[in-house]
Formats: sequence, structure tokens, C-alpha cells
Amino acid sequence: MSFTLAIVGRPNVGKSTLFNRLVGKKLALVDDQPGVTRDLREGAARLVDLRFTVIDTAGLEEATDESLQGRMRKLTERAVEHADICLFVIDARVGVTPTDEIFADILRKKNAHVILAANKAEGKAGDAGALEAWSLGLGEPIRLSAEHGEGMDDLYLTLRPLADAFDEQARIDAPETDVDVVEGEDEDSHKPTKAKPLQIAVIGRPNAGKSTLINKILGEDRLLTGPEAGITRDAISVGTEFMGTPVRIFDTAGMRKKARISDKLEKMSVADGLRAVRFAEVVVVLLDVEIPFEQQDLRIADYAETEGRAVVVAANKWDLEEDKPHKLNQLREGFERLLPQLRGAPLVTVSAKTGKGLDRLHAAILKAHDVWNRRVTTARLNQWLGAMVESHPPPAPGGRRIKLRYMTQVKTRPPNFVVMCSRPDDLPDSYSRYLVNGLRESFDMPGTPIRMTFRGQSDKNPFKDRKWSTPSRLNKHVGKPRKDS
Repeated sequence: MSFTLAIVGRPNVGKSTLFNRLVGKKLALVDDQPGVTRDLREGAARLVDLRFTVIDTAGLEEATDESLQGRMRKLTERAVEHADICLFVIDARVGVTPTDEIFADILRKKNAHVILAANKAEGKAGDAGALEAWSLGLGEPIRLSAEHGEGMDDLYLTLRPLADAFDEQARIDAPETDVDVVEGEDEDSHKPTKAKPLQIAVIGRPNAGKSTLINKILGEDRLLTGPEAGITRDAISVGTEFMGTPVRIFDTAGMRKKARISDKLEKMSVADGLRAVRFAEVVVVLLDVEIPFEQQDLRIADYAETEGRAVVVAANKWDLEEDKPHKLNQLREGFERLLPQLRGAPLVTVSAKTGKGLDRLHAAILKAHDVWNRRVTTARLNQWLGAMVESHPPPAPGGRRIKLRYMTQVKTRPPNFVVMCSRPDDLPDSYSRYLVNGLRESFDMPGTPIRMTFRGQSDKNPFKDRKWSTPSRLNKHVGKPRKDS
């Protein structure tokens, strides 16, 4: 039994707090100041035995123009139209306001299933507001305290009769990472499907065009955009098909330099975006082509690589560039020089405004995802290792050569290799980089994070203690006459 529930109401009535209560996690940002939520946030909610999708919306504003508040209202109205049930929340301590009356009338026209909730109704302070809520003509109000969890049983009893009429998509889990390699496993097992879509996070500095790019991929104005920097605050995830590929895209807040972040709300927004990277398989680092590879861009890309995610670098606003060939050469040179740890990662140019270059972005994302899942057999690895050691032997500290005995791949997502050797602690980082770069070139693994671990002799040989027939025992009767001769 599943359905979609949209939580709507004026700013600062406790919608995001109730959203977090229903999903069981602090996914939505909560603060005392009004207007924290701007985009639509979806979550998998759980209430006793009910499983449903809950949508946190921006506070309903009276503005209807193209201002930021007006665009926020349009997004909320779209959520109301698509939701199965609307939970209209008022502040019981404030009572019914003229704005509440206007929005109650809008909800009656737009959605057949409207539930009225009087939040902050704990104690006697909310009694008057809860009684006044009857005047909105939406039936009996449910007295709630989202902060303290009161009234959840009444909400369940109200939702239960409606639950049988609705269906919902299955909850999408976070992607598997560091997956053990199984010899002979189907190489296409990682391909995206509707049940397990490819998870993509779009990250970058403020006003790089992240929300505009995602809206162009979706084919609709699903996310709030505008010339103002820092509009997106929550990390919003949206499911869609990107040129035939099932995907789930995370839009994140713009990340400024840490020294410039003083507002508590912005700090929470950045932390929310960093968490979205950990839920993604492919991270698209979106640059502004006019000022690419700023210090913050490099930190963002390095963070994605450190988290072990496949990385695609996209330069946005390409339609504004006049000398495209010269600029492209500058981008490639800067990428190779400033991000050596991502050498070979896809670099594409796009225009989020016009949609030009989305085909290149789609191809780059799929290639990065394939490389992230790349498997190499042990036989091929050891042939390659022998050639690499012969071409450039490891060092010999103290006059004793370090021996690389054999290697194998133990995990994918990202590729993870183990090399058995003597004295692993004495092997310099430069030789490790030599092997990693060789892996990228020999097995077509550009750009993806590669993990390489060196282990000592004590871990190397599973047959170390097995008793074998020695040549002396086999040959001790050689040359002696047989008894029957």
C-alpha cells in the first residue's frame, strides 16, 4: 500500500520537521527562520505499516510573479497537482491566518484528498488554534507536534483508509560500493535498470547552472532556478530517463570556500550536498566556463575522487564562449595540470540553457560508470605486472630488491587491487603511482579512482605450510636395483 503525500502550508509552520519525522532521518534542513525549504524534496516515509513517498515543499507564498517567492509557489502548486494526498499544515499557536484561508481554498480546487493538520499543538497553547482550524472547511484537523512526535497515531488512522487506492515506486537504495569481484560474473550486471537506476550527483560552485542543467535533462522546470546565486539549499533527488538510461539525479547546493561560509544554514546545505556525493555512483563536477578550475572546483573534484566515485567534469555556459577551440585547449591543459589524480576522466562542454552537449555528457557518464565497474582477470594482471617490473624494477633499499610476487583485483566500484610483495612498507609512493598509471593505460581505466594495497609475505602464500613431495624423496631410489630384478 503506497501513495504520495505532499506537505504544504505557510512558511515556518513545521513542514520540514514533520517531513523528517516521517522519513525517520534528518534529510530536510530545519531552522527557526522562515523560507529554509525552496525546492521539492522527496523521501521514503514509514508510518506503522504504511510505506509511501512524502514531499516537503516550500512555504506557500502569496506572490504570483516571476520573483523567487513566485517561482517557489509554482513548484509547490505543481507538487499539489501531482500528489495523491495533500497534508495542509497550519501553526496551532498562531491560529488561522488570512493566508491560510486563501491556500485552503486553492487546495480544495486542486486536490481531492486534503488532510488538515494543526502543528505545534502540544499542551494548552495550541487548543485555540486547533479549534479555529475547523473554520477552513477541510474537515476535522489532526493535532500534531512534529517536534515531539505527538499525533502520529491520529495521522496514521486518517491515512490508512486512503492507502489502498494509491501506488508508488519502490524506494531507491544507496548504490553498492566496494563490491567484491566474482570471477565469471556477467560484465553487464552493473547496467542501469528501472529498478536500480544510475545515481548521479551534480556538484559545483554557486550559480554554475546545476539546477538548470537538471531541468534540461528532465525536460521540465522541476527545480527552482534563477539568476540569484545559492537558490538550491537541499540536495534534491529526481528520477527520470536520460536519453533512454534510467537515472536518479541529485541536485546539490553550490559549495563556496569554507572561509566564506558564515551562515549556519549554508553550512548545513553544503554538508547535505557532500552527503549526496556518497549516495551517487557518478559525480558530475559542473564548472563555469568563464572561471573554470577555481580553488573550490579543485577541492570539490578531489572530494569526489577521495570518496571513490566516478567523476565527469562538465564545463557549462559553452554557448557564451566565442573562441571555442582556444578555450577547449585551455580547459584540457588546466585539467591535466591541476587534477592529475583524475587524469583521463571525461571533460565535456555543455550548455544547460540550450541543451547543447547533453549527448556528450550522457556518453561520458555511461563510460565513467562502465570504467568504475571494470574487472580485470588475475591472469591478465600478473602478465601485466611481470612486464611492468621488467620495464622498471622496484627499488632496492639497503641493497635488497623489493619483490612483487603477484596481484589480483578484489573489488570494483571503484577498482581495488592487492599486490603481494616483500617489505611493502619500504615501497615508495612513486612506484605505486607508476603501477596505477600503468593500470589506467593498459586496461582502459581513465579517470576513475583506483585503490592499490600492498601486502607482505606473511599474507602472500596460501600454500606456505603445505607438505610437498621433495625431489630428494622422489629420487632416493634412483640408481638402485629393484628388489624383483
